[in-house]
Amino acid sequence: MGTRTGTDILATRPVWQVSALAGLAAATATELYGLAARAVGVPMEAGNIGASVSRPITIGMFAMGTAVAVFWGTILAVLLARHGRRPARTYLRTTIALTVLSLAGPFLAGATATSTKVMLALAHIFAAAIVIPAVTRRLSHSPAVPAGAEGWPSQPTSDSSAQRAARRAAEFRSGLRVTPRTMECPRRPEA
Repeated sequence: MGTRTGTDILATRPVWQVSALAGLAAATATELYGLAARAVGVPMEAGNIGASVSRPITIGMFAMGTAVAVFWGTILAVLLARHGRRPARTYLRTTIALTVLSLAGPFLAGATATSTKVMLALAHIFAAAIVIPAVTRRLSHSPAVPAGAEGWPSQPTSDSSAQRAARRAAEFRSGLRVTPRTMECPRRPEA
């Protein structure tokens, strides 16, 4: 009996759970990073984009910011896992683009020291480097949606029950039976 690795265990967990665990790790890591930056003397004050006044960056703000980003990233991952044709690839490309876009915040912050801007931008990259690979890896283990079957079987159709029964009967007569649970298409043996 072999032992299971952490990657094997995460591959069988729900997408939201993997994202939440990665988010917890990222929130902890970025908060520790912020505390370390504070300890070495990086000014902990930043302004909004174009602001003329800065506000203090308090303890817990790194973790809170990471948690908010991971919340929305989790929703994205779950939707892609359920409805996407290539969820891992789409998630990876989208989150990398969003991470690059998020760097505008620190670099365009007004009334903020350059060392603080760099430190905040690195915190964004640091959090993304923890969450994105873990969730992408998990999404790569999601079953692919068959071509032409976007949303099936999760989206209800507007067919009446009689129409659905007739369609299933026609599929069965043709020797092609598609079951939503297994997504198999077994052939009836020739008589």
